[in-house]
Amino acid sequence: MKRVYNFSAGPSMLPLPVLEKAQKELVNYADSGMSVMELSHRSGLFTDIITGAEQLLRDLMNIPDNYKVLFVQGGASQQFAMVPLNLLTNSKKADYVNTGSWSKKAIKEAKKYGDVRVIASSEDENFSYIPEIDSSMIDPEADYVHITTNNTIEGTAFRNIPDTGGVPLVADMSSNILSEEIDVSKFGLIYAGAQKNIGPAGLTVVIIREDLIGGAPESCPTMLDYKTHSESGSLYNTPPTYGIYIAKLVFEWLTELGGLKEMEKINRKKAELLYDFLEQSNMFRSPVKKDSRSIMNIPFVSPSAELDAAFVKEAKAAGLETLKGHRSVGGMRASIYNAMPTEGVEALIQFMKEFEEKHAQ
Repeated sequence: MKRVYNFSAGPSMLPLPVLEKAQKELVNYADSGMSVMELSHRSGLFTDIITGAEQLLRDLMNIPDNYKVLFVQGGASQQFAMVPLNLLTNSKKADYVNTGSWSKKAIKEAKKYGDVRVIASSEDENFSYIPEIDSSMIDPEADYVHITTNNTIEGTAFRNIPDTGGVPLVADMSSNILSEEIDVSKFGLIYAGAQKNIGPAGLTVVIIREDLIGGAPESCPTMLDYKTHSESGSLYNTPPTYGIYIAKLVFEWLTELGGLKEMEKINRKKAELLYDFLEQSNMFRSPVKKDSRSIMNIPFVSPSAELDAAFVKEAKAAGLETLKGHRSVGGMRASIYNAMPTEGVEALIQFMKEFEEKHAQ
């Protein structure tokens, strides 16, 4: 069986044991004579899957009892609208931090529903750093503060979670959820598209404090109201059943690995290996400031666009897939999510060394 090292930013690679278990159960799940894809979402078997997935996620992230876990659709991009629709309920004001492409889209969407203020931005230096946030910058009347904890395209991440006082903190955690230990109680709401560290595209996870549910106006579409999904146990309509099943398998894999503490150790080691190489390389460099570097998405550049193109082409031929950087940034990008083994990063570094020797000026 030929498997490549897939460095795609999303959909990303999944753990091989998860894929193998899904393959084994594909046509006959739990002796039901049916695939999970064929199970009624109201059936006992699927109830066990969705409740099991939720409990595993609660255990992994140590989610407090006063938070709801929702499995919804629409991706993080739909959350850009759902968040303001549900949370802009008092002052109709929100503070946002602009750290890249996805933050900009979230800001643009939120402006349709209320008074949005950008309290900090790193756009002045092409989003190559995370700006400092302190409590004096936050409007105490704001209904919430929004951050993107990890910027998939730009390769930056928050090292420290801002203290927002009594203002709920909302986080788009799509590309670093489950990569390290976090204190969920610091957030009012966390949302994440599944296709990086959770499972296949099509599923979105929302972790929301209970007091933030129920404030949506009457005009809010039913499917965009968190209350709809909270009251129905994410079963108001047919959810992405197979995506939830795969997510459960991923949560089981993480649990067996030793949880997020162990996963974080592995992720930090992988990132350290690649960043250390970039620091000593004569050809490749990281465009991101050291104190803001992501451990999930690592962009790097060579001296020319021609070398970049040659690198991506030759890497693909060597079984190192999807290393081309995002069109808005250029260069290359290695996304090394949870499922990327250390061996994959080591193979990339070895290829980079050989490429540098081959193309040295």
